[in-house]
Amino acid sequence: MTMIARSKNRIFRHISKLALTATGFIIFSSALFASPPSSDSIPIYPDLVYEYRITELNHLTPIDLEYNDHVRRFIDVYTIERRDHLAKIAGRAKQYFPMIEQKLDKYGLPHELKYLAVIESALDPFAVSKSGAVGLWQFKLNTSRMFDLTVNSYIDERRDPYKSTEAACKYLKYLYRIYDNWQLALGAYNGGPGVIRKAIARSDGKKSFWELYPHLPAQTKSYVPAFIAVNYAMNHMEEHRITPDKLSNSYIDTDTVKLSYAVSFRNISDKTGVPVNTLKELNPVYRRDFIPNINRKTVLILPREKVLKFLKEEESIFRSKNSGSDFPKRKIGSASGKENKKKITHVVEKGEYFHKIAMKYNCTIAEIRKWNNLPDNNLHVGQKLEIWVNPEYIKQIEADKLQYRRQASADTSRRVVYYTVEEGDTIWSIANKFNCESIAELIKANDIQDETDIKPGKQLKIYLDH
Repeated sequence: MTMIARSKNRIFRHISKLALTATGFIIFSSALFASPPSSDSIPIYPDLVYEYRITELNHLTPIDLEYNDHVRRFIDVYTIERRDHLAKIAGRAKQYFPMIEQKLDKYGLPHELKYLAVIESALDPFAVSKSGAVGLWQFKLNTSRMFDLTVNSYIDERRDPYKSTEAACKYLKYLYRIYDNWQLALGAYNGGPGVIRKAIARSDGKKSFWELYPHLPAQTKSYVPAFIAVNYAMNHMEEHRITPDKLSNSYIDTDTVKLSYAVSFRNISDKTGVPVNTLKELNPVYRRDFIPNINRKTVLILPREKVLKFLKEEESIFRSKNSGSDFPKRKIGSASGKENKKKITHVVEKGEYFHKIAMKYNCTIAEIRKWNNLPDNNLHVGQKLEIWVNPEYIKQIEADKLQYRRQASADTSRRVVYYTVEEGDTIWSIANKFNCESIAELIKANDIQDETDIKPGKQLKIYLDH
């Protein structure tokens, strides 16, 4: 007998035990699945209904979906407490799910992984977490560099639905290769591979999410139940009388044009009639309502019916972009760059260079030279540099260092190997070569600031499980 059949039998046995109502009518099985009679009531179902429906969904995916009290709590959140929020998410899903499904299909991944973006960002590419994670898939800055996502003053590709989804697919495929278990891969996406590895060690080698559950941090404990609940809620909105919000733009109603010049959204809006807010919604990758001129063509997404209008006006748009008013130049700070900052002393270590030091302290080479009256870019080991840093940034640097030292000292079950970088190596390829559980750990262990730090001949410290 199949699991669905068993679930049906359980439901029917449950119904058969129900007593007759005061008026003598029997409560039939169809009544159990139907919505409450009142048009303004919020549907709430017995546990067996949720269990049956989730069992049906489980047969459609390689990701284990099961029902329990933890999952029920999140079903109630989405279908009772935050119904309006789910309606907004469902509206955005019409715009983003077709694209996400295409990317997942390209990498041979389960289509149900699209619901991760619901948990991460509520399908909002402008979402920013308290920890600084950005976009549909909530990548932090260091993580974005692993996947070659550009982040600068004008462009943040973590907010690019296409490129960030591509990066998420690569990362999810990598995590599944480590665990061969989708629930553990989901937990690692949330908390990092180190969290799952430690939970496995604390549970004497158990490798099921629910067996590891007592050993996981609170946020990771909630992640898989929330994923199952979202899977359920998005597939049973009608039964819960939730109607998706209507969005003005959907994935199938847009098209792209490529640009090789800088231009503001205001200029495009003036020439095409597309509101600036619509341009912002369709092009979240551009941070300042401005498309910069970079060393490759940039992409502009427009409502499909406006593409021809744009092409007809493009010469006029290109000519007017030189007026100067389109370029949102902003004063970042004074010439000295010392206001509201704290002075620290940095001692130059072997292998360090100006670019690396400037990246580390979130400043520029020109500022470091000015602060230290340096005539050129020459540095020597042991040289002391005066650096002015935002106090909050100092706290973050020290917190990252402390966290890494604690992790390294707490984990004595691993061995260290040293690898010499070869021509063509990248952070990603090295992590794949050694089956590293955490690319972030590889970066922190070797103080890697960006991809340019991976040069042939450089020696990297790599932690491996015994």
